[in-house]
Amino acid sequence: MLLSGNQPFTAGAPEHPNQDAARRAETAPVQRPFAVLFGCSDSRLAAEIIFDRGLGDLFVVRAAGHVAGPEMLGSIEYGIQVLNCPLVVVLGHDSCGAVGAACAALQDGMAPAGYIRDVVERVSPSVLAARAAGHTEPDEILAEHVRHTVDLLLDRSRLLAEKVAAGQVAVVGLCYRLADGSAQLVAARGLEPSLTTTP
Repeated sequence: MLLSGNQPFTAGAPEHPNQDAARRAETAPVQRPFAVLFGCSDSRLAAEIIFDRGLGDLFVVRAAGHVAGPEMLGSIEYGIQVLNCPLVVVLGHDSCGAVGAACAALQDGMAPAGYIRDVVERVSPSVLAARAAGHTEPDEILAEHVRHTVDLLLDRSRLLAEKVAAGQVAVVGLCYRLADGSAQLVAARGLEPSLTTTP
């Protein structure tokens, strides 16, 4: 549904489903989103817009560089445990400031000040893993960071890992391109083999 919704958005002809007064009234008493979307806070990464969805469709959790602190993990667990979402999506994007800052900090040894440093430190393992695998291009580093985040969620959230193992929840990673608005699958855990082919 997300990738299907992304197509009309990239074509410049979004359908804007579930965005009318009837949907507002329908979702006022209760929410039943079909996916938890854990993405970067970047202002250009508005999930409901780029996937052409509406009110009540997505339970969105966002942090710079989609770093998974306790509050993020708790929100994701709320989505799968309380709201019964069968899908968790990690959404990264090109030209990510957090990934760029981590690359710069590892290159020149100068970490930013304040809590931005915490974000950079949480992204740095992904950059190091990408470099260890011989990946140096920004798109390759981004894809590694998305995959690393998918694996980190499963490693840190016992609840999520149990639900994936039981076939109740799937976790996927998508990379979004700012220029053309397209999203590509780069990681999948808990999906049927026919759905896990990556580009």
